[in-house]
Amino acid sequence: MKRKKPTNKRRGFKPKVKKNTQLQNANPPAETPPKTSNPDDGMALNKYVAQSGICSRRKAVELIEKGLVTVNGVVAEKPFHRVKPDDTVEYQGKVIKPEEKKQYILLNKPKNCITSHHDPEGRKTVIDIVGKAVNERIFPVGRLDRNTTGLLLLTNDGDLAKKLSHPSHKVNKLYYTTLDQPVPEEHVNQILAGLELEDGVAEVDACGYVDGGNGFEIGIEIHIGRNRIVRRIFEHFGYRVKKLDRVYYAGLTKKDLPRGRWRHLTEKEILMLKHFT
Repeated sequence: MKRKKPTNKRRGFKPKVKKNTQLQNANPPAETPPKTSNPDDGMALNKYVAQSGICSRRKAVELIEKGLVTVNGVVAEKPFHRVKPDDTVEYQGKVIKPEEKKQYILLNKPKNCITSHHDPEGRKTVIDIVGKAVNERIFPVGRLDRNTTGLLLLTNDGDLAKKLSHPSHKVNKLYYTTLDQPVPEEHVNQILAGLELEDGVAEVDACGYVDGGNGFEIGIEIHIGRNRIVRRIFEHFGYRVKKLDRVYYAGLTKKDLPRGRWRHLTEKEILMLKHFT
């Protein structure tokens, strides 16, 4: 018995599915990223102490004035002394450091961009695009190859990154592919059934034609994260993938986020990802 096709609100994508997948659209309009100071200018000592989890910023002023805080072994006298990145700060003889602020950035990755901090060949990286938006060192969750565009999450939250990357959580990702020739329905059905590739069966959650694509454009939804898996699925049939764009990732979409632009996640989106199951 054929299963009834579920309603899918994504524009132009009418997939065949082999199990129910609920796609969320938790994305609000893009936000203007906050202005940040140069980390080389240092941080006010009272703020440094407060962010170390010892006390409030007001209480930190009192501790500093009582001579309980040292910078590089010297008792600090001014609460607003600028602490440089290489300075050693101690409170009652114990070294303290600010707790790292968690950052969550969503990037609509452009083509010809490397998912890395640094590229030996000097090519543009995703970190080059985000630039100095945050003081913390952030890293991409998962990878998109150089010619693949679309959604990429960057963060310094290692626990969340590990959770979203682990196969057991089955984080859904939707890609729009443009191929060099039309795809017959027979191949769509074979993709849905699961292709046997060199590294095992490629499990696919949904696959179907994109409106207006004349069979050349296919939407494919997966939760597996193996290397170049979408490209290899179509290369299995001899197709050449001309374009590959990730339009959905773990409840996040590209709404109001043009190619090559980024934004900070909202508190609602961060909460959604942390409770993602």
